[in-house]
Amino acid sequence: MKEIKRDLYLNKLIDRRENGSIKVITGIRRCGKSYLLFNLYYRYLLENGVPAERIIRIALDDEEHEELLDGKALGAYVRSLVNDSDQFYVFLDEVQLVDGFEKVLNGLNRRENLDIYVTGSNSKFLSTDILTEFRGRGDEVRVYPLSFAEYVSAYEGTAQDAWADYFTYGGLPLILSRKTDEQKSKYLTDLFQKVYLDDIIERNQLRGNSIMDNLANVLASGVGSLTNPSKLASTFESRGMGHVSDKTIGSYIGYLQDAFLIEKAERYDVKGRKHIGSPFKYYFSDVGLRNARLNFRQQEENHIMENIIYNELLIRGFNVDVGIVEHPEKKDGKRVLSRYEVDFVCNKGSQRYYIQSAFAIPDEEKLAQEQRSLLLTGDFFKKIIVTRDAAKPWHNEQGVLIVNVQDFLLNENSLEL
Repeated sequence: MKEIKRDLYLNKLIDRRENGSIKVITGIRRCGKSYLLFNLYYRYLLENGVPAERIIRIALDDEEHEELLDGKALGAYVRSLVNDSDQFYVFLDEVQLVDGFEKVLNGLNRRENLDIYVTGSNSKFLSTDILTEFRGRGDEVRVYPLSFAEYVSAYEGTAQDAWADYFTYGGLPLILSRKTDEQKSKYLTDLFQKVYLDDIIERNQLRGNSIMDNLANVLASGVGSLTNPSKLASTFESRGMGHVSDKTIGSYIGYLQDAFLIEKAERYDVKGRKHIGSPFKYYFSDVGLRNARLNFRQQEENHIMENIIYNELLIRGFNVDVGIVEHPEKKDGKRVLSRYEVDFVCNKGSQRYYIQSAFAIPDEEKLAQEQRSLLLTGDFFKKIIVTRDAAKPWHNEQGVLIVNVQDFLLNENSLEL
């Protein structure tokens, strides 16, 4: 297996080096946080003149360090390895296992010659609330599963073959070391149940796993569809999965979000310039996990492609909403206000892009349908349709960019084509 270069995240750590904050590396379990810190960043520091003895690496889920799960013991151990005159780097993996880790880290961070980096893998640690626990001294670096470009860089085969694997099995790094479809399927299926769901259930002291199991199935089946806890509760009832309150459903969705298994996209009124609120869309942080949850039965490439595009936009640092455009029309002789949807409204600072995911555009009628909501926004921000069947990027007469999904994902400057 080729080494996967994760330069996007490595550069973020490099940019934050010795900035006085605790670098908090977050992301779904098995997405490569530990490898990024303990291998890629460690090697970078060595290559840039940092002596190995000044880089303290502690994997707290290793039984060798079991005695350090006591906060005071961990703090004392780290202090025993440093002096007051040299710069030291402290890497702590799975730090959430330590009792009172917030207090320990805040204490260590008071020493000006310690540069601290931590990773963790539970919802309390991974939630954004943890940064407030560090009293404003936490600096988050969010790590995602492999982008398609990262996947292709380590894939032994063509980009086309890589795409077939990627939209089926997703981008968790260890997928690349599994050689057969059976191995990949089993890895993802076991991971979803035995690592993610069981961990969430145990950590949140949930009674049984039927509600979480059913909710994961429903969300996976309806990925990218507008929904909310009330609608999901009705789905439970109609499918014979029992009565579950919308409040309970909302709490369980929160657990999945805190573990970064799913992401929520809110609706945004483009012309009214405001968020609308419920219902929302939910996407899986890794499409392989989504597919595994459904035993690889619902392989609708259009929905999976939409999920992949959404994840790519998050990786590129955009805030992503579902756009709503209201437009007055006449229907049956009456004036009505119709609503059209823009798949993704992407914002980063002053930048904005409108993006439509369209699996195929076989004719002019389909093109007109897909671009209508984009044109109705009435502004001059760039408008893009990502499709599976475009031979090469091109702009139509309305100025809309039509680009193939692989070109879009593999070119980091594809938004500027």
